Amino acid sequence: MLLHGILKGIVKKGSLTVIDHRGRAHQYGAPANEETVVIRLHKPSTSWRLAANPKLAVGECYMNGDLSVEKGSIYDFLAVVVHNLGPQGTIPFQGVQRSFEKLMRLWYQFNPQSAASRRVRHHYDLDGQLYDLFLDTDKQYSCGYFPAPDATLEQAQLAKKRHIAAKLRIRPGMKVLDIGCGWGGLGLYLAENCGAEVTGITLSHEQHAIANRRAKERGLSDRVKFQICDYRNMAGQFDRIVSVGMFEHVGVPHYAAYFGGIHRLLKDDGVALVHAIGRSEGPGTTPAFIRKYIFPGGYIPALSEVLPRIEKSGLWVTDIEILRLHYAETLKHWRMRFLAQWDKAKALYDERFCRMWEFYLAASEVTFRYWGHMVFQVQLAKDVATLPITRDYMIDGERELAAREKPQRPFAKSA
Repeated sequence: MLLHGILKGIVKKGSLTVIDHRGRAHQYGAPANEETVVIRLHKPSTSWRLAANPKLAVGECYMNGDLSVEKGSIYDFLAVVVHNLGPQGTIPFQGVQRSFEKLMRLWYQFNPQSAASRRVRHHYDLDGQLYDLFLDTDKQYSCGYFPAPDATLEQAQLAKKRHIAAKLRIRPGMKVLDIGCGWGGLGLYLAENCGAEVTGITLSHEQHAIANRRAKERGLSDRVKFQICDYRNMAGQFDRIVSVGMFEHVGVPHYAAYFGGIHRLLKDDGVALVHAIGRSEGPGTTPAFIRKYIFPGGYIPALSEVLPRIEKSGLWVTDIEILRLHYAETLKHWRMRFLAQWDKAKALYDERFCRMWEFYLAASEVTFRYWGHMVFQVQLAKDVATLPITRDYMIDGERELAAREKPQRPFAKSA
């Protein structure tokens, strides 16, 4: 069968056993041992679907129960395959499909305001209790920053906020715009620990309501306000602009509008920081499963797609940092927490949803660990002389913040 030929050609490291719908076992890679991952295909059509369109079918078959893992986990299965494919992720016999995906990539990323709002709600307006199950206590839904290998998820997310704040070099009274503010954690941190006046914008009604509630509970409503607003419609002038985990939803056709908007909204002596997922191997396409079920309209860019748009916007790139493997570790924490809360997630939705979400977290983790995904932080300014010309101020800023940070308040669980 076609799938047999593909797996035989791919799996050289590790050990994988596939049991077909007739109960026959097919061994790939090293001989079967205690480390062998074993999967079972339950329908005659499953192997053909996996061979014909693996980037969609693996997730769908696992989600629908047509593919099950009898030894190991779906993460272990994906890790074997992806680790063998290497950073480019080239799957045999997929040339025509890859060409079609590249041809359609800009269409998939076309995000006019009406589509952007609908697509954001698809993911971020899920039941808030779902995110309570696996995120940290501040509900940070983006890459953490691990100052030490044994850092907890809570420590890593606090360190991420501190790291970003130090790069922004915020002073009391500065006006800060948070584009894609999530549940408000970063904005609240900047107000409490840096003395900033923060405006956060989102397209998620769920996030908007919770973020404003949090500001009220902390007595910060006079200094932190959250709005439902598309970045293209935002008005005003800001000393600082920050965007964490939102750029992946912009789409290449809209990069000029995005960076043009930052230029328009930023004061002449202002500083901006964009924290986003990137791909190290150059421009690509969003996997079909992620595009269909998780992040419609989403796209992870290469820096070669981002920097030319920044250059044309009139902004200086004053600093770039690549966070390697930090998101792999973040996703591992999320995945393990989600698995531990499986029954609660099943009560919110159902078993199929749980398998879908597990697959999303597992596939994302192996992509960051083996396929060249990373996170970049690009610092921007209008004036080349706005910031010190060495990075020492960032380290000093982190130390100062760590010394005076107010204790983190646990996030109130969603009702």
